Amino acid sequence: MSYLFTSESVSEGHPDKVADQISDALIDNFLAFDPMAKVACETFVTTGQVVLGGEVKSKVYLDVQKIARDVITRIGYTNSEYMFEANSCGIFSAIHEQSSDINQGVERKNKEDQGAGDQGMMFGYATNETDNYMPLPLDLAHKILFELAAIRKEGKQMKYLRPDSKSQVTIEYSDDHKPQRIDSIVVSTQHDEFVKAKNNSPEERLRAQKAMQAVITKDILNIVIPRVKKTLKSSLQKLFTGSITYHINPTGNFVIGGPHGDTGLTGRKIIVDTYGGRGAHGGGAFSGKDPSKVDRSAAYATRHIAKNLVAAGVCDEILVQVSYAIGVAKPCGIYVNTNGTSKVKMTDGEIAKKIEEVFDMRPYFIEQRLKLRNPIYSETAAYGHMGREPQVVEKTFVSPDGKIIKRKVELFTWEKLDYVEKVRKAFGTGKNKSKKTMELELV
Repeated sequence: MSYLFTSESVSEGHPDKVADQISDALIDNFLAFDPMAKVACETFVTTGQVVLGGEVKSKVYLDVQKIARDVITRIGYTNSEYMFEANSCGIFSAIHEQSSDINQGVERKNKEDQGAGDQGMMFGYATNETDNYMPLPLDLAHKILFELAAIRKEGKQMKYLRPDSKSQVTIEYSDDHKPQRIDSIVVSTQHDEFVKAKNNSPEERLRAQKAMQAVITKDILNIVIPRVKKTLKSSLQKLFTGSITYHINPTGNFVIGGPHGDTGLTGRKIIVDTYGGRGAHGGGAFSGKDPSKVDRSAAYATRHIAKNLVAAGVCDEILVQVSYAIGVAKPCGIYVNTNGTSKVKMTDGEIAKKIEEVFDMRPYFIEQRLKLRNPIYSETAAYGHMGREPQVVEKTFVSPDGKIIKRKVELFTWEKLDYVEKVRKAFGTGKNKSKKTMELELV
């Protein structure tokens, strides 16, 4: 019997994502001027206020207030009507030095012996149901909000849009786990009060709300959804049928939003950041942590493993777990579950053993393999850390004393299919190279 599966996404203007982006901007600035900085920072946002907290071990001083205000400006909170505005919000910093007890467990004379920055388990997941090896419901939910934000920033259509928004996509799957159709789509977007009530009566307020909801619904269906469809291959475009149930701003009104409508905190959208509820999650957030924190680096590394194994034809779907003890370099263990989709004559336990031979999962080697000691994290803090396009960009950073650093950095290295040939050789899947895999390798 078929079944339904749902994933959600939130925009860059969602209060929790505002917090994530500020925390990751701090990480990038520290790493730009001090690549060996150790940072774990949290951000709290609410009406007119930003609070920064955390631990840092670094030789550089940063203007954290300016960094935070720049992020808030870029997101689009530049209007005092939002009750949270880049230039006027208060910013309080309670960042202090990292615990020496933690630091002594991480740093070693021999860099290769670098210990894990914390204990815990991390998961990576991949499936071949999309070209970027991500679960389809989450991929579509991200794309809807990405296009909505692009339309807002272009300023040519839907001029009433404000930064905060959420989406949700429900897909019907067949018994053999293949997407069959889109069952429902939910989009809630913050907006200006562009239809005013003539008086303060409940009836008149309801009339104004319904009038705004009708306009927003029409624009989502006629502007946003067509733009999303254009980003998809034809087989996925066909899933957008007339039978989809749409819920657009289902409360009827979404004027009050952002940090004024709800407080935001770093690390509260870990499922949005990863696989939308598919696979599993170890519980540790990513944003605000330098790569010595395996919560982040090992989650990227397991995604890299999972994606390359699926692309190499080892399986159609895979979940990879790795676990660590704080201060210890060697992982406690690696676990694999292919959900019965393995294409090789190995048990999942044997696949896990083979992974250990191909991928060195000690923290230092993860950092080196994925080039994680670079300022590459601001781009991860909205629209998902996984499933993104690897690319090289040039970034500019300015210190409080006027020092300017320009860095070319490679983003989303854990999404590269650079280990496909090594995996094929190790697992003997060279003849299983699919047309899709070959096309992706050429990109």
